[in-house]
Amino acid sequence: MRTYRVWAPQAGRVEVEVDGRTHPMARTDGAGGWWQADAPDGDYGFRLDGGPALPDPRSPRQPAGPDGPSRPVDHAAFRWSDVPWRGRALPGSVVYELHVGTFTPAGTFEAAAERLDHLVALGVDLVELMPVCPFPGRYGWGYDGVSPWAVHEPYGGPEGLKRFVDAAHRRGLGVVLDVVHNHLGPSGNHLPLYGPYFTDRHHTPWGAAVNLDAPGSDEVRAYLIGSALAWLRDYRLDGLRLDAVHALADDRARPFLEELAEEVEKLAAASGRPLFLIAESDLNDPRTTAPRQAGGLGLTAQWSDDFHHALHALLTGESHGYYADFAADPYAACAKTLTRGFLHDGTWSSFRGRSHGRPFPAAYGHRLLGYLQTHDQVGNRAAGDRLSATLTPGRLAAGAALVLTSPFTPMLFMGEEWGAATPWQYFTDHTDPGLAEAVRQGRRREFAEHGWRPEDVPDPQARATVLASVLDWSEPEREPHAGLLDWYRRLIRLRRAHPELTDPDLGAVRVDHDAERQWLVVHRGPYRVVVHLGTAAPCRIALDRPYAGTLALFGDAWPESDGSLHLAAESTAVVRVD
Repeated sequence: MRTYRVWAPQAGRVEVEVDGRTHPMARTDGAGGWWQADAPDGDYGFRLDGGPALPDPRSPRQPAGPDGPSRPVDHAAFRWSDVPWRGRALPGSVVYELHVGTFTPAGTFEAAAERLDHLVALGVDLVELMPVCPFPGRYGWGYDGVSPWAVHEPYGGPEGLKRFVDAAHRRGLGVVLDVVHNHLGPSGNHLPLYGPYFTDRHHTPWGAAVNLDAPGSDEVRAYLIGSALAWLRDYRLDGLRLDAVHALADDRARPFLEELAEEVEKLAAASGRPLFLIAESDLNDPRTTAPRQAGGLGLTAQWSDDFHHALHALLTGESHGYYADFAADPYAACAKTLTRGFLHDGTWSSFRGRSHGRPFPAAYGHRLLGYLQTHDQVGNRAAGDRLSATLTPGRLAAGAALVLTSPFTPMLFMGEEWGAATPWQYFTDHTDPGLAEAVRQGRRREFAEHGWRPEDVPDPQARATVLASVLDWSEPEREPHAGLLDWYRRLIRLRRAHPELTDPDLGAVRVDHDAERQWLVVHRGPYRVVVHLGTAAPCRIALDRPYAGTLALFGDAWPESDGSLHLAAESTAVVRVD
């Protein structure tokens, strides 16, 4: 026997159906909306006012998919390795983002675990998994997930995720999970039938907002916080990445994110492990990561799109959309983001048509994640083309050096480290034909506005789109991929060996640059990261102090007797100065 509980405040009668047999439930708290019953173990669902059996909002497992019955999970039954795991803090770490379904041809946790030794050899510290909650079909990015306490069965379900985390921890790798609190997917979302999980008080790109401040929001907030704590506790995850927190509409005096951060801090204290929260936010607001005691939300870090946009504009020359302000002077944009965190820190944003952001505190560069590529910045392009599709190895190497020697917490996107030739495209596997066609046509309309022909935009529902996005693990063994992979490994080793290359103090960073001659020098203590992006003749770059040796080189460079440095076309060097 087990006790079943569910919050259904609008229902007049609730039953739990277990393996086809129904059992009446009783209210446990008067008008509070909670119902409870003792019934046998088994696959189950809840019937509201005589309706069909629905999955449990807190379902720990959906073996038949989002619309099927729920199944209990005994988390205490899993046998974790005896090797003690005391956690992995975010500051000083290198993060590696991966999508379980396309990281390997098998697309499972088990197959991904078999590639963890590659990540150990690369030198990363934390593996960030894209969302793994159940979603319709077999394939998808995971951002259309439902059942935020469960794990996508085709990946391996709850046991598969635990085995992956355990395998990572045995190798010294922490694991971060991307979770989505700002919406649920359009298919398989049964929460509105249970209660006021959503509100028309606010509207988002996905419709009605998750209810964080309207009547009933106490229970909704507890629901989301409970889910977050369950990932960290039951699956022993080390941190969570919170998707698009700027889309969390919340007018209460105590913001949901502040409450979540406080509860995670309590769990960290109880578990003896450092647990952390990483936000995706486009607000350029340092209060996101400022301590709660200082009036902030208390999240550990946030993604830094400004740094990405500056690098992307510098390396590619793209200037459309939100790249416009960065492309106006990409060398200056890189210099500002490396020394001040945000480009838009109260300045005019032409893309938004208004001023944007506020200054970031100089001492806390590690609170920003810096990256050259992410799932968003690759997959949201029409063809899902990576930088390696258009940039030379020399330019890819320059971008890697600027990320991995930056004052930020570096993050890589899977396959980036060897310049993967495979794209990473937008794909879905919606089982509802109408929804599938709507997604297909919506994607085509979106890019038609930017001049793309419909037939050139990959079909999100096509199996070929998924297959094209799977990493080719034979690439790292051959050139030019092997050379770039070696460069990433060397840079990460340098970062670990020389504390000056992890120093998060933005005020200690200085950047010299010359847009006309296409060079840039980043000052990091006694080290200089020297980048020459010109494609023709070598370039002589005067250093502020005499050259004293090269720590890493991609391309060709040679010093002059006067202490300056010559760099060949599209070359990058990390050097020491006296």
